[in-house]
Amino acid sequence: MNRLKASLLGGGLCVSLLSVALQAHAVEILHWDRKPLDVDLPVGTERVIVLDRNVRVGLPRDIADPDTLRVQSAGGAIYLKANQAFDTQRVRLQDVETNEVVLFDLTAKEDGASDEDIQVVFPEDNPGDSTASASAQSDDEGGDHDRAGASAGGTPVPVVLTRFAAQSLYAPSRTIEPVKGLNRVAMQLPDSMPSLLPSLPVTATPVAAWKLDGWTVTAVKLSNRDPSRAFELDPRWLQGDLYSATFMHPSLGRRGSVEDTTTVFIVTNGLSLAKALPLSQGGDS
Repeated sequence: MNRLKASLLGGGLCVSLLSVALQAHAVEILHWDRKPLDVDLPVGTERVIVLDRNVRVGLPRDIADPDTLRVQSAGGAIYLKANQAFDTQRVRLQDVETNEVVLFDLTAKEDGASDEDIQVVFPEDNPGDSTASASAQSDDEGGDHDRAGASAGGTPVPVVLTRFAAQSLYAPSRTIEPVKGLNRVAMQLPDSMPSLLPSLPVTATPVAAWKLDGWTVTAVKLSNRDPSRAFELDPRWLQGDLYSATFMHPSLGRRGSVEDTTTVFIVTNGLSLAKALPLSQGGDS
C-alpha cells in the first residue's frame, strides 16, 4: 500500500530547494560505474562538470589545444569550452588524492548539445555507514510512522534530509551546511527500480542516500523513455511504503530533450527505500 505523504514536502519546500540548490538552473546527474560517461559540449558555450574532487585532466592529442578545447579545473569542478566541433574523444580524469580514474567521452557539437552543469555521483565509498546507523533506525521503529520527528533546530527531519540531499547533489560543496548525526549510507538498491513508477515510461536509477534519526532520504534519477510524450510528475504515482517525495522539476520532457531527466528525493521512516518498495523481501536493513 502506498502511504506517501505527498503534501508534507510540497509547496514551500519545493520552492526553497529550487532556490537554494539550483537557483532555477537545471543540473544533469551522471553516475560513475566504471563505464565512460558520454558528455556533449555545445560549441562556444562553457559547460561545467562537478566532481567534488581535485583531478588531473588528460586530453588526447587531437583536442589538446586551447583553440579546440579550453579546460580549466578549480574547486572540484572542470570547466570545458569547445571552440570548434570535434568527434568523440576519450578524456581521462585522475583523482589527485586516490589516483582513481574517471573516463569521459566528449563530443563537441554545433547544435543540439545541452549546456547544463553536470554532477558526477560516485559509488558508495563507505558501505559500512549503513551498519553504523542501524541503531538509530531501530530506535525509531517503535514510534508513530506518520509523525515527522524534529531536528535540534525544530525543523522536521524529512525536510532537513531532503534539503541536505538536494544541496549535496546540486549545490557547490562549500555551501552545504553540515548536520549533526546525518550520514550518507549504502543504498542496497538495484540499478533500476521499475516498481517505483510502474504507470509511466520512466527509468528510475538510485543515486545516493542519507540517514538521520531513523529517517532515510534517497535521491533517485528519473529519465523519460518515451520520445513522443512529456508529462507532469505527481508524487501520488510513486509506489511503496513512502513517507514523502519531492521532485526537483514538476515535469519530464520527451526523451532526447534537455528536460527529459530530473531527480526525486524520497523519504522513508524506519526502513530503507530498498525495503519500502513493492515486493521487497525481508526485514529492515
